[in-house]
Amino acid sequence: MNDSNYTKLAEIVKQLNIKHGDTVLISSDMKKLLFQSLSHGDETDLNVFLESLMEVVGKEGTILIPTYNWDFCKGVTFDYEKTPCKTGSLGKAALKRKDFIRTKHPIYSFAVWGKDAKKLSKMENKDSFGQDSPFAYLKETKAKNIFIDVSYQNSFTFAHYVEEWEGKVPYRYVKNFTAGYIDEQGIEETRTYSMFVRDLDMDVFVTIDPMEGIFTANHAVQKYFINEVEIRVLELDKAYDLMRDDVLYNKSKNLCIYKGQ
Repeated sequence: MNDSNYTKLAEIVKQLNIKHGDTVLISSDMKKLLFQSLSHGDETDLNVFLESLMEVVGKEGTILIPTYNWDFCKGVTFDYEKTPCKTGSLGKAALKRKDFIRTKHPIYSFAVWGKDAKKLSKMENKDSFGQDSPFAYLKETKAKNIFIDVSYQNSFTFAHYVEEWEGKVPYRYVKNFTAGYIDEQGIEETRTYSMFVRDLDMDVFVTIDPMEGIFTANHAVQKYFINEVEIRVLELDKAYDLMRDDVLYNKSKNLCIYKGQ
């Protein structure tokens, strides 16, 4: 390997279009980046990456990292302190830190840090993608979504927020789920939360990746190739408008495939 082309783990964020005061959502598969770090004798501690991001956005910025877990939908009790993150190593690392706080939704929770961390952690949204949810906050703050070695298809949950609130799409509907919930004080009760789920009778297949060309053509995304890993920075306010147009005027053809489309 050519070390002259290698960017240290602590320096990667500084190569991206991320600025002081930004709101940033991270969607990631960090395995390849960490392998590259190991191969070059660099740090492999994800805290190094997190702290570099914290330094770049500063205390006026806000960081959100998905810590989703879908077991609540199966009737499994959600424990605010103990239910694990099922969306990658970066979320797991963030939950171990004392300076990150977990938001409350039992299905779509986030580990959050920065200016609006307390605001986000106090949200009581019952609807996963409600107008009182972190997803609405991402739109309002013109957040940037950093995708590290992941496809839109497998990681772009924000798209479902657009589908619910702009299209009233025929292939999804709001479904309630009820299970136990243990809050941050250790108090257990039964709660109900909702999610905008696929209508299985309509054979819905999520794609989203075809939006890539539209994002690029409309200057909504910046692409990087660092340490042999593709990293994209997507401006969510621009992406929202482009996905809304696809839902309203194109039958969501760039977001999914469904029966009767």
